[in-house]
Amino acid sequence: MTNSNISQRLLVGLCLLLLASAASARVTVENYGFPIQDRYVATVVGTPEGYEAVLPKDIPFKKRWLNVFPDRKLPDLIWYGQEMIYSEALQDHPAPLIFLIAGTGAAHNGAKNFNMARAFYKAGFHVVSLSSPTYPNFVSSASSTGVVGDAQRDAADLYRVMEMIWKKLDGDIEVTSFNLTGYSLGAFNSAYVAKLDDERKSFNFRKVLLINPPVSLYNSISLLDRMTQNIPGGADNFNEFFDKLVKAFSKVYKDEDEIGGDFLYQAYKAMDLKDEELAALIGVSFRISSASLVFTSDVMTDYGYVKPKGLVLDRYADLTVYNQVVSRLGFTDYYHDFFYPFYKADNPNITRDQFIASESLTEIADYLRNSPKITVMHNQNDIILEPGEIDFFNDVFGDRATIYPYGGHCGNMNYRDNVALMVSTFTRGAN
Repeated sequence: MTNSNISQRLLVGLCLLLLASAASARVTVENYGFPIQDRYVATVVGTPEGYEAVLPKDIPFKKRWLNVFPDRKLPDLIWYGQEMIYSEALQDHPAPLIFLIAGTGAAHNGAKNFNMARAFYKAGFHVVSLSSPTYPNFVSSASSTGVVGDAQRDAADLYRVMEMIWKKLDGDIEVTSFNLTGYSLGAFNSAYVAKLDDERKSFNFRKVLLINPPVSLYNSISLLDRMTQNIPGGADNFNEFFDKLVKAFSKVYKDEDEIGGDFLYQAYKAMDLKDEELAALIGVSFRISSASLVFTSDVMTDYGYVKPKGLVLDRYADLTVYNQVVSRLGFTDYYHDFFYPFYKADNPNITRDQFIASESLTEIADYLRNSPKITVMHNQNDIILEPGEIDFFNDVFGDRATIYPYGGHCGNMNYRDNVALMVSTFTRGAN
């Protein structure tokens, strides 16, 4: 297998692990059996074999395509991104339907969404699995602006595709209720989608579960960007550090299908990384994920951020120089130099601080506080929560929040106790 292919597998294994916060609440789990207490190790390794929930290996998880904007003409460089790709696993009997929203940079069929799909399908749900709005295919096919990261616009884009998918399914399956969940940034998106649904009422979601959501998007991306400062030798050694990761993964690589729990655990042991290097690993994976988003948005809008404005790149263009540039750009760079100026044009009077404040769960805290159908699962030691943000979940969700003492960022999502609670959240009291 080539280094390029291994790099891609590395991204699949790592880029799904990012963007969230931690919390403290009135329901705190005691005598918790998740085996990894170090927050960085848990984030990278996930749930080791032997501690995972017992789930069916195979479910009818099928790729589907949706032409959201049939009149949209894409730049030739991303000609392949016209249709939005999603997945579904449908029951052959009347059942509740649940939408799953992936985390930062993650696809509809990434490891975490697929594990959730297995759990909910086993529990008798129809499952529709969506990519993150920050996934390049979503940017090109389903984002109304091509510039993602705005809480309300992303929610509207997600809601649009949910309505279109349901229109395709209606009549083919019988749905007893609609439900919604997401992890990391997908949990943040779910909160805003739930609020939008309460206004538009296309689904009237029965239950909504937020798994490891951030409080403030800007605070979380800033923390993740700063993790790259832990790269040995500094950010200038980004390429060298990444090459080291690829080579380390190569040593334990056995089969393409083994990316996930135990493979990451074995790779972590092979690399023998310290906490600061694990932080760098997380920062690097997030940097690569954000680079794909930034470049796709720039090409979509011809904004002139990385690619010179007006320059047309065809599908055969050499992108080496652009890859070198975007690998040095953090998500905070994107925010200040592209995202904020792009949307400021719609609201010239909004300040940078006001814009930052608007991209947070605090903006809809009253709605979350007064919506009993919305619950949250979180980890006390999640890696990217700013000091003080921990109190948000206690204050807003109260006993609708379940806080695990450790698990890092989404590292315990496939742990048997977490999966049991995840499923029971939606099955308790169901008709």
